[in-house]
Amino acid sequence: MRAFVYLIVFFSFFDLFSQLPIMSPFALSLGASSFITGLVVGIYSFANTIGNVLSGFMTDRRGPYLMLIIGLFTSALSLLLYSLAMGPASLLGIRFIHGFMEGLIVPAAFTFLANRAEKSKRGSSVAVSGAFVGLAAIIGPAYSGIVASKTSATFIMTVNGVIFFIIAICAFFLLRSFTYVKKKKLEGAKNFRVRTLFTHPGMVRAFAGAFFLMFSQGVLALVLPLKVEALGFDTKITGMLLSSFGIVAILIFLLPINKIFDKVAPMITLAFGISMMGLCMIFLSQVTELPYLFLAMALYGIGFAFLFPSINSLLIDSSKPEFRGKAYGYFYAFFSIGVVAGSSVIGYLDLSFKGAFMLTGIILLIVALFTMAGMKKSLELTETV
Repeated sequence: MRAFVYLIVFFSFFDLFSQLPIMSPFALSLGASSFITGLVVGIYSFANTIGNVLSGFMTDRRGPYLMLIIGLFTSALSLLLYSLAMGPASLLGIRFIHGFMEGLIVPAAFTFLANRAEKSKRGSSVAVSGAFVGLAAIIGPAYSGIVASKTSATFIMTVNGVIFFIIAICAFFLLRSFTYVKKKKLEGAKNFRVRTLFTHPGMVRAFAGAFFLMFSQGVLALVLPLKVEALGFDTKITGMLLSSFGIVAILIFLLPINKIFDKVAPMITLAFGISMMGLCMIFLSQVTELPYLFLAMALYGIGFAFLFPSINSLLIDSSKPEFRGKAYGYFYAFFSIGVVAGSSVIGYLDLSFKGAFMLTGIILLIVALFTMAGMKKSLELTETV
């Protein structure tokens, strides 16, 4: 059943990444202004954040199975609504519904995986889930870009909706044996307060890692295509650069090296990963030749591959099963906020390519220092509950 939940994770992120090349042109084709087009792109992440948090609370209360079924079916329906979009206003509403409904899926899926992972193998387990996320990041944009050029954006979303319906039906039958059973955990739940998640040193670093991972992704999405174009290369090079970091990350996720996430403390691999990403950003700010750009993205892929399993392992180590849904809900809310913050903050500051990458690199290195400063602190949530 773990393999099937990995498939759910893949298609959830596949749907997200397949939207990237087509949503802005689709909004413009419906007569949206530049401002409204930005809202169309951003409102998905805003609604996704709300869905993530709600999913976390409901997963702890009703179990991940129910939230997965609800999220999959409602996401399928929301994807079919795109064919009904008649203008910018209706598209905004559909984007909000889609973002909210899809936000219900990922926290429940990762809670399902985390609660069934052996503690000694939880690092390599989340590394495998990271590989599916990376694979979706590579395939999704390429698929939608190619298919939409021959069909339309609504066709892409309809196909995604049909896929979600099929997965939802399969999930209903395959995962129903894992329905939620109430355990003797109500005493702990009564004493639990959400603020505990934001005061626990391990959890805070997991949230920070999630936010700044996607912050850097937002900066890359905004600045890298512009730099590549300014250097005289076409958009295919941008796609190749982004794919190269994903390929490097997937190799680390799936090769035997992923055992390192079971043997080394997650704060160490987290600090290493985010440091590599920071150095990559600084390197990107300096280089102008294509081979060095590919080298920089390979470094970024290494950093991403070390960071993603680390923050997931840290979250698992820092939470009890009865609170893990809430933890994952906020965790993926920080994912959604991070990508919006990265692109919007750098865009607002109106920095040069060099300045944008340099500032982001410095921020990531500061976060790495913050992570290392907490290595000696306890990671057990029970001490703070």
